[in-house]
Amino acid sequence: MKKFIAIFFIMFFACILVPKIQAEPYMPRDYDGVEVPAGSFIPVLALQDFSTAYSDNTNELKFVCYNDVYEFETVIIPKGTVFYGFIEKKNEPVIGTHASMVVRITKLVYADGFTIPMVGYIYTKNGNLIGGEMTQPEHWDKMPHYHKGIARHFVGVQQYVPGKTRKMGEHVNVSAGANLLIVLTQPLYITHTLD
Repeated sequence: MKKFIAIFFIMFFACILVPKIQAEPYMPRDYDGVEVPAGSFIPVLALQDFSTAYSDNTNELKFVCYNDVYEFETVIIPKGTVFYGFIEKKNEPVIGTHASMVVRITKLVYADGFTIPMVGYIYTKNGNLIGGEMTQPEHWDKMPHYHKGIARHFVGVQQYVPGKTRKMGEHVNVSAGANLLIVLTQPLYITHTLD
């Protein structure tokens, strides 16, 4: 009996004196966080005008998400989330090519002020390069075009072809309120939700 009481008191004091192991923080709704994979698209609106003529990498650009972004039934990016970015690369207009720029997105900020860093770009079909198209020809030249007719006789027609020189390029502008897409180049880890 003495051994039983001694073991009981040792266990009792060990439970009181030994510090408790830090438990996992409580997350509502059994929320473990979400990984949004690279290559995902997020629809946004531009909140200000920016251009290759007057913007550079020191200007902070703002975009707002105008729809809730879901993963299954969970809203991972709520409507009104603001994305911040800057012009990572800018090319001036030259003869034959319009100006171009690449816009990098660096963070998103929820309505309650919680910030999550991210890596993404404003998406375009041209490798995320906004602008950079070829300009119109400066003039058109007439050129005969021959094709084989009946009985080996060649028939010619006149057609216009682009000349050797092109016009000077122009600056590219993105106006406020433009619908754009953000493409993620690295996975985005969402560890915060709004209820």
